[in-house]
Amino acid sequence: MSMDARDAVLAAHPFALDAAEKGRLLGAALVELTAHHAANCPEYGRILAAERAGVPAGISDVPFLPVRLFKELALKSIPDDQIFKTLTSSGTTGQVPSRIFLDTATAQAQSRALAAITTNFIGKDRRPMLIIDHPGVVRDRTSFSARGAGILGMMTYGRAHTYALNDEDMGLNLDAIRAFAETHAGKPIFAFGFTFMVWKYFLSALQAADITLDFPGSVLIHSGGWKKLEDEAVSNDHFKSVARHRAGFEFVHNFYGMVEQVGSVFMECEHGRLHAPGFADVLVRDPLDWRVLPVGAEGIIQVVSAIPLSYPGHSLLTEDRGVLTGEDDCPCGRRGKTFRVLGRIPAAEMRGCSDTHTSRAA
Repeated sequence: MSMDARDAVLAAHPFALDAAEKGRLLGAALVELTAHHAANCPEYGRILAAERAGVPAGISDVPFLPVRLFKELALKSIPDDQIFKTLTSSGTTGQVPSRIFLDTATAQAQSRALAAITTNFIGKDRRPMLIIDHPGVVRDRTSFSARGAGILGMMTYGRAHTYALNDEDMGLNLDAIRAFAETHAGKPIFAFGFTFMVWKYFLSALQAADITLDFPGSVLIHSGGWKKLEDEAVSNDHFKSVARHRAGFEFVHNFYGMVEQVGSVFMECEHGRLHAPGFADVLVRDPLDWRVLPVGAEGIIQVVSAIPLSYPGHSLLTEDRGVLTGEDDCPCGRRGKTFRVLGRIPAAEMRGCSDTHTSRAA
């Protein structure tokens, strides 16, 4: 079937569409995707039939799936011989992970979308890259954990890749870090890692060893694992402060995303707001009646995206609480909705890309 609206919204600048234009383009793309998945994923088609879901009139009318359903069912809209890559979510020990099936078209759309967002924040020049993890996390390139997929995706935007941690014990690889710092002294670098990993195994380890790095003008992007930091009373502001003063990272950007909706990256700008790009959106729903809530009201986060073509992940109800902070009004100048994540809903499984790890493998 034709995907004209999807193609158009994916081709647009990620932060240039105003609310009206985004509502028109993204809404039409989500209608296309809903029909596509209903026709090509039997389980999704049965769900829509059971709910008697009609053609959605706009973004807020697109039927959503609970994100946990991907732990229970192998949902895909492609035949097995078109599976290019299978992603798995992180989760607590003993929990079944989500399985996300990508074909080449979805993987390529994800890569293009990630590139548009990332370069908007770090620039188009490939900087020397410090990966705050160990190399074992990306060894299997056909079946990735969320951590491995995230790292490999971000590696595209760096060069001279250097892992900051050891395989054996997750300790600092001081020889590699010092060599990297000497080679690229005075140059802005790009660092990436998952939030809890960056805090526990890098920033805290630097503090314990009384080591200070100097990377002027450098950018750190991180995501996932905030629950454990909240338990340790580490706020976003404190995290940023330590990253700047201990490691010299001048610009620190958190982002919100999940493997179940591959490619939907909601990046935090310099004003502390998470931004929905043009090809994706965020809604906040009342947990009692599922109505869409206005700016400032706390509820459960729903995310929609034009990217998922190989599986019905274009409209998902997450297990996170959040609040909208505005739309087309951020001081940074980027258009789109902005929001904050407030934490997991009660009794939801604690998870995050960096919450589950072993010393040698993701």
